[in-house]
Amino acid sequence: MTPSPEPFPFDRHPDDVSPWWFWRRADHDQQRRQLELQRLAVEARPGWQLGDRVFLSELASIQNEVLVLGDRSYVAAHAYLSDELRAGRDCTINAYSVVRGRVQLGDAVRIGAHTSILAFNHTMTDPDVEVFRQPGTTRGITIGDDVWIGSNVTIVDGVTVGSKAVLAAGAVISKDVPAGAVVGGNPARVIKWRVPPTGSPAGAGAEDPLARRVTAWAERARAQMPAVLARSWSPELPGGQFVDRPGHRPTVRAQCDAIEIADLWLGTAPTQLPADVQADRLRGWQDARTGLVPELDLAGEPDGVPTDWHDHAAAYHVLCVGYALDLLGSAFPEPIHAVADRSAEELAEFLDGLPWVERAWSAGSWVDMIGTALRWNLPRGVTARPGFVETLFGWMELHADPGTGMWGAARAEDGMLQPVNGCYRATRGTLAQFGVPLRYPERVIDTVLAHSREDRFFAPARQNACNVLDVAHPLWLAAKQTAHRRDEIETLARRLLGDAVGHWIDGQGFGFEAPHPGAPEPGLQGTEMWSALIWLLADLCCLADTLGYRPRGIHRPEPALTL
Repeated sequence: MTPSPEPFPFDRHPDDVSPWWFWRRADHDQQRRQLELQRLAVEARPGWQLGDRVFLSELASIQNEVLVLGDRSYVAAHAYLSDELRAGRDCTINAYSVVRGRVQLGDAVRIGAHTSILAFNHTMTDPDVEVFRQPGTTRGITIGDDVWIGSNVTIVDGVTVGSKAVLAAGAVISKDVPAGAVVGGNPARVIKWRVPPTGSPAGAGAEDPLARRVTAWAERARAQMPAVLARSWSPELPGGQFVDRPGHRPTVRAQCDAIEIADLWLGTAPTQLPADVQADRLRGWQDARTGLVPELDLAGEPDGVPTDWHDHAAAYHVLCVGYALDLLGSAFPEPIHAVADRSAEELAEFLDGLPWVERAWSAGSWVDMIGTALRWNLPRGVTARPGFVETLFGWMELHADPGTGMWGAARAEDGMLQPVNGCYRATRGTLAQFGVPLRYPERVIDTVLAHSREDRFFAPARQNACNVLDVAHPLWLAAKQTAHRRDEIETLARRLLGDAVGHWIDGQGFGFEAPHPGAPEPGLQGTEMWSALIWLLADLCCLADTLGYRPRGIHRPEPALTL
């Protein structure tokens, strides 16, 4: 019997570097060894799930705690994987690729050699501590179905790549890629379209009626925004102040809404007063003992002193005043002592006692305040009491309902309105603000999509800024983690976006409620809220670039701080 020839000396590992051939040409012993190694790996790592005809090269470094690979997916020689990877069927990770952090791939995602998909980052908030010694963060990377990723591509943390996209060799992907786009360069930009866009600004201006409508509205609204602000200015109040709408009493929120609107649309502070004067006034309203800001009286002066974090108006001022000062390049003169002085035990008791069943929105608003107080306190070195931060985020993790992804429960009178609205408030000031992922993003999407079918809240004439914002934000946040039901999300976002821009009233702005007989007239609160939620909806359907603005205050899309 003639002995088998020795393998060509420069081709000793053909299946490791070209694993797509393995299940076709490997002999019985090689296939049996591969299956046995996979069996042992799954037994050793409870977080591993491997489909049929998966191939893992023994020359790869696979250190994952979670590894889910669908049928016919493979990992080639010298690839380096760690942390959490969930991939669908027919996915390929070719030689020398790096996939680390929390990464989710759809079906048929093909990754070229020497590509880096890095779903983590280092913080660098403290210049006195070497970067490698500072804590890491992860927002996750989500890649849809049928995505072709060329060699030497780099994808950074927080990016979502839509289905049927193509990432050209050498591209650096630092922001979301629309479905069907072909992108390249550093930073990557849309070169052309593999699939005709339904909502991408790169080609939709001439093809997509919604894109044209949104662009035209944004241009009209920007031109009218100085008049919208002037309409709510009351020079007769002490020092001159904003009111929400003509004839209304002065409020702290009105000053902050005016600052948010001017920054968003005009890139400046409201022109009625110098920016430093506006900042000094907001700073002067803070109570030095509690760190809270009281409401104003009818004459426009601070009305007493907040006694505790239970003061509802003062709690919201932690958000609106803090972010208004941030936009003005300033900050609170004092920490938020009402939060900094609390123990972890007090916080746990407080969270447990919130009305999650009866009024989940109200409960979520308190969580929003607590998280935002940390956002202002921590950068100035005011550390919370031991265990406080862990208690806040741990409580949210442990109490999220695995069936809905939210906190609270449906009520007979309004269904899931309270939990959905409460989810927005609770996550805005914590998970979104600190770059922490949702525990059950798919369930959040399922819950919000089901809730959005309630015509009593989402028929065009019955919409209000709160209910639409509280749908847009959870969907936007969850879609950063998963491609689950992406097409349905975009369909809903396009519908709500079209409705929203139609609610604008020339020369006056947005009312809190959609225009209808008996609706209150437009004001600053409605204008700020609708402007922010329109950006979120536009971003969900790849139209954000048509607006010409991006929120930087309360509704900023980037985390304000990382833990």
